[in-house]
Amino acid sequence: MTVIKRARQKDIQVLSEKLLSLLEDKNSQIYQDNVAKFGIPEEYVKKAFAEKTLLKAATTGKATFYLALENNEIIGFAQTIQKNANTTELDRIIIFPQHTRKGIGTQLLRKIITDQKQKEVENIIVSTGKEERQARQFYEKNGFKQIKEVTIESPWGKELTLVIYQLCLRRS
Repeated sequence: MTVIKRARQKDIQVLSEKLLSLLEDKNSQIYQDNVAKFGIPEEYVKKAFAEKTLLKAATTGKATFYLALENNEIIGFAQTIQKNANTTELDRIIIFPQHTRKGIGTQLLRKIITDQKQKEVENIIVSTGKEERQARQFYEKNGFKQIKEVTIESPWGKELTLVIYQLCLRRS
């Protein structure tokens, strides 16, 4: 049975260790899908998922980490960033490869939506690569509407085309 919960400080330490170990294998699905595909330099990835970086994001009060656990082992996670009182950005959902296509991402998303509604947030936004068909289908299936497409220069200097989605949480 999968348990979804908000991460505490000690959970974030374990998450960082797990991510960095999974990303060490350059042939792994998680490395190929999340690093190689976007041409992200290794040093950038190591810094982004370092315990210090994740803890700093969590302790600012703006970022929240959600964990998917099976038998007390992390099998996926999501991160949100509070943009303002009305809007939260879903920064990422990552399900570890052997656990994909089992509804775990949907469970994480439902927990995030429930939490944001309780905080009276009106919108959740998410960006995904234009070529990320699976991710785009996931967000569309879960009620997100495409609001724009943008081309940005990534922090590592590569141009990326992103599709921005929005989920309106206001009751009509």
